Amino acid sequence: MIALTLAVVALILWKLVGLLILIFGAVVGACILQTCMMPLLRLGAPSWLALTTVIITLTLALGLISWAFGAQVSSELESLMALLPDAWEQLQQRLEGTQLAPLINDAADRAGGVLENGISQVGMVVVSMGGSVVSFFALIVGMVYFAAQPGVYRRGLLLLAPIKSRPRLAEALDESGKALRFWLGGQLVAMVITGLLVGVSMWLLGVPAPIALGLIAGLMDFVPLVGPLIAAIPALLLAFTVSPQTTLFVLIAYTVIQQIEGNILQPLVQQRAVSLPPAMLLFSLFAASTLFGVAGLLLAAPLTVVAFVLINRLYVTREEDVP
Repeated sequence: MIALTLAVVALILWKLVGLLILIFGAVVGACILQTCMMPLLRLGAPSWLALTTVIITLTLALGLISWAFGAQVSSELESLMALLPDAWEQLQQRLEGTQLAPLINDAADRAGGVLENGISQVGMVVVSMGGSVVSFFALIVGMVYFAAQPGVYRRGLLLLAPIKSRPRLAEALDESGKALRFWLGGQLVAMVITGLLVGVSMWLLGVPAPIALGLIAGLMDFVPLVGPLIAAIPALLLAFTVSPQTTLFVLIAYTVIQQIEGNILQPLVQQRAVSLPPAMLLFSLFAASTLFGVAGLLLAAPLTVVAFVLINRLYVTREEDVP
C-alpha cells in the first residue's frame, strides 16, 4: 500500500509538472521582490508598505524605460529579426563547398528541431494551465502573495513534515531562501552589467541592432553557461554581414566579456550566495531541460541552488552528525 501510494503521488505530481514549475517561478519572483524589500524592512517599514513601495517603484521604472527606449528597442528587435535570415544565407553562401558547410547545416537543423520542440512544450504547458494570460496573471498574483506573507506558506509546508524533523527542515528552508535571494540579486546585477557591456561593444564595433543584442545578452545571462553561448549566435551572424574581421572582433569581445563576468563580476556579486560547481550546474541544466523543457532550462539554476542547500542541510549534515 505504501509503494502504491507513492506511485500514485508521483504520477499526480508528474501530471501537474506545469503547475509545479509555475509555482516555483512564482517563488523565484517573490524572492526578487523580497530582495528589493530588504532595505525598507531594515529601516523598520511594515511588510505591506515595503511590498507596495517596491511594486509601485518597479512599475514606474518599467513604464519609464518603456517610454524612453521602447520604440528604439522594438525597432531594433524588428530589424534584428529581418536581418538574421539574410545573415544566415550569406554565411551559407560563404561556406558552400567547404567542409564546414555540412556541419553548419546539421547544427542548424538540430537547433531548429530543439527550438520547435521547446516551443511546442511551452505551448502544451500554457494550454494545460488554461492560457497564457491566465498563467501570467497567476504567476504575478502568486509572486505578490508569496512575498507578502512568506511565513504563512513556510508554516504550512512545515506542517506536512513529521514533528521531529520540523526544526531541521525550518533551518534548511531558511538557508535555501537566503541563498536563493542572494543568488538572484547577484545574478540580476551581472545581467545588467553584461547587457551594457555587450550593447556598448556592439555599438563600437558597428554591428547592427546593438541595443537589441545587449538586451538579448542580458536576458540570456540568467541561464548560466548555455545562455551566453546562445546570445552570441545572432551577434556573430550580424557581424558576418559587415565583414569577417568584424565577426572575429565580436567573438573576441564576447569572450572577454564572459571572462570578465566569470572571473570578476560573479565572484563579487555572488560572494554571499551558494557556490555551485560548474559541472553540477551544467548537468542540472541538461536534466531540467530534458524533464521540463524550456521552462526547466530557465529555472534550472535557481532550482539547483535550492536543491543544493536542502541536500547539504537535510542529508549531508545529518550524515556528519552520525558518529
